Amino acid sequence: MHWNEVVCTVLLALGCFISFSGTYGVLKFPDFYARLHAAGKSDSLAQVLILLGLVFVTPDVLTQVKLMLVAFILLIVAPTATFAITKAAHIDGLRPWTRGGGQ
Repeated sequence: MHWNEVVCTVLLALGCFISFSGTYGVLKFPDFYARLHAAGKSDSLAQVLILLGLVFVTPDVLTQVKLMLVAFILLIVAPTATFAITKAAHIDGLRPWTRGGGQ
């Protein structure tokens, strides 16, 4: 196994672990905002790690550049989409969960 395959395996495994932990957060957290936070942060990082892992085993330089470009775009678009969804929910009147249930 070459060093690039080892790095690819580590990045893919880490990306899968973070993705599954984000799924657990979506199931565990009590309200919409916390669930979206878990999904948005973990999925963005997991997707970037998986794409960077693929960069290490792709022999074509043009494909490597395309994968890095997609990873960079995901770093910008995913948090922006999460923010837009939470802002729309806030404007619509969805209140965050509180422990006491008060206003």
